[in-house]
This record gives sequence, C-alpha cells and structure tokens, in this order.
Amino acid sequence: MKIDELIEKAKSSAGAKLVYTEPYEKDGITVIAAASVASGAGGGDGVDKEGQHGEGGGFGVTARPTGAYVIKDGTLRWEPAIDVNRLVGVVGAVVVAVLLFSSRIAKVHARRAIARAAAVPAP
Repeated sequence: MKIDELIEKAKSSAGAKLVYTEPYEKDGITVIAAASVASGAGGGDGVDKEGQHGEGGGFGVTARPTGAYVIKDGTLRWEPAIDVNRLVGVVGAVVVAVLLFSSRIAKVHARRAIARAAAVPAP
C-alpha cells in the first residue's frame, strides 16, 4: 500500500461514526452510545545503497466508551460510562502513595520524638 493510500484510508476511517453509534430505540427510550477515539498514522520511504526503493507505514486506532445519550419522554440526559480498569489503577496508585508517605511521616515523627527526649534534662 502506498503512503498516499494509507493517509486517505486513515482520513476516511476517522469520523463521527467511530465516536457515536446509530441510535438504538426500545420501549420509547433512545440510546446513542459515545466513545473517545484516538488515531495515528505514520510512514516513510527510502532508497538503499543498491538503489532499491522502499516505503512503509502504519495506522492505529484506539477507542474507549465514554457514555451514552439517553432520550426519554423528550428529555435528553448524559449517562457517563465507568472505566473500571482506570478506576482500579487510580485507587491502587493512591493506596501505594499513602503507604509510602505514611512510613516517611512516621519516621519523621520518631526522629522528632528522639530529639525532644534527648533535649529534656534528666532529673
């Protein structure tokens, strides 16, 4: 595939249909799901010592659900999606940070207590 073809394919695949689904209706409720989509492409060409020409490229897309628009009785509301993997990662990072900092804080308090005890004259 030529680089120009790759770029054209990337342009045509990135659009609203990747972000929003077709409306789904059931029992008077319409749902339109939405996603966060990111894409990227790259490529290049060159000539080797023997004069042979070559080119290559790649294209990637990633998508994560963000939520859905819900239409019921003429009222529109946004229902956010919960990314459980991200939530678990953030909670885990916070727990690790608390454990690391609590041990440091305990060491500082212990040093201060020792310093105060050494500064107090014996009776």
